[in-house]
Amino acid sequence: MSHLLEISGAYKSFGKKKVLENIAFELKIGEILGIFGRNGSGKSSLLKMIFGTLPANHIQIKFDSEIIEPKEIIPRQLIGYLPQDSFLPKSTKVRDIIPLFCDDEEKQNKVFYAQGVSKFDHTQIGKLSMGQLRYLETLLVGSLDHPFIMLDEPFSMLEPLYKELLKELLQNLSQTKGIIVTDHYYRDVLDITHSNFLLKNGNKIEILEPMDLVNNGYIPSH
Repeated sequence: MSHLLEISGAYKSFGKKKVLENIAFELKIGEILGIFGRNGSGKSSLLKMIFGTLPANHIQIKFDSEIIEPKEIIPRQLIGYLPQDSFLPKSTKVRDIIPLFCDDEEKQNKVFYAQGVSKFDHTQIGKLSMGQLRYLETLLVGSLDHPFIMLDEPFSMLEPLYKELLKELLQNLSQTKGIIVTDHYYRDVLDITHSNFLLKNGNKIEILEPMDLVNNGYIPSH
């Protein structure tokens, strides 16, 4: 089933500092959207505003043309969210975590038998490498029935092997979900996205090709 997520009028300030001003975009099932921006540009703030965990000065969210309050996003299970910081208990083994997130055997098997998981399924969460951890977390969030998911810096500090596994996973998930990805590893993001924009000085700048990131001062020309 096709769904449409529409965000408009996203505005956020912290005291006198304006972080986001009138940000708007659309996302459909089957699309991956990349959001770039330097630290402090408002990427994480925007995701948290949409998810309902950070109060917005203003934001309008529409799901299939129905206006949705941010506080409804979590209980209605419309958007899954992977934050920057790990949310899994460090002393629990991977194989014991999976059933807690996957409510039926089919979903559990998709995570258990996903490429690479068998190498660390008996390992405690706190002993996983960064690549293993972020890959597992994305698998868990992706296993949810939510039609949209948001991933905040999923490629950060990943080993090359898990970067490739993660890209393959996101491309497969995009067949049934709409996905938002923010990350400083712009090459990895550009490899999988269908559209991109840059947050700079509170504003949204469309990114149509890698040179747009150079021209707008996000990455150096060399």
